[in-house]
Amino acid sequence: MTAAQLVDLVQGLVTGDDIEAGHRADTLAWLAGTDDVYRRVKPDTPPRHLVSYVVPVDRADGSVLLVDHVNAGLWLPPGGHVEPGEDPAETARREAFEELGLQVTVRDPIFITVTDTVGMDRGHTDVSLWYPVVADRSAPLSTDEREFSAVRWWSDREIRETDPGRFDPHFLRFLRKLRQR
Repeated sequence: MTAAQLVDLVQGLVTGDDIEAGHRADTLAWLAGTDDVYRRVKPDTPPRHLVSYVVPVDRADGSVLLVDHVNAGLWLPPGGHVEPGEDPAETARREAFEELGLQVTVRDPIFITVTDTVGMDRGHTDVSLWYPVVADRSAPLSTDEREFSAVRWWSDREIRETDPGRFDPHFLRFLRKLRQR
């Protein structure tokens, strides 16, 4: 994906709240000032880089699949860093397969966040595009136990009953936006 295409993708996002609007504006300013948006060396070179989250949503009951990420110590959507030149949608598709064994159809992202990382890799900033995908919770999963201590489907009730600090700091806002679509 070219820099101009990435700018177009971010500009095309309809923001859902003031925080997301600020993240979108921050991302566009970052894109205007750099030509390197890809992580080159783990964990933080360059210190800000592009990430794709893929959020499987069960077609029958609307539950979402999250992973208990060993490094971050949080329940997160699966995903990963966009490779140099890779389209972020392709990253989401690739990560769904690599991390879960799921083959998914990826469309456009619906959410953008700028987050300072936590856990062992803290100290860099992820600019994340969030891609919801339709999935089937009965599909078998193939996960990497070195990266995730658990993988599970979450209902809206279970999410509401869990300490919000256990999730990505923007997850509940993403979920609200997803449910309003």
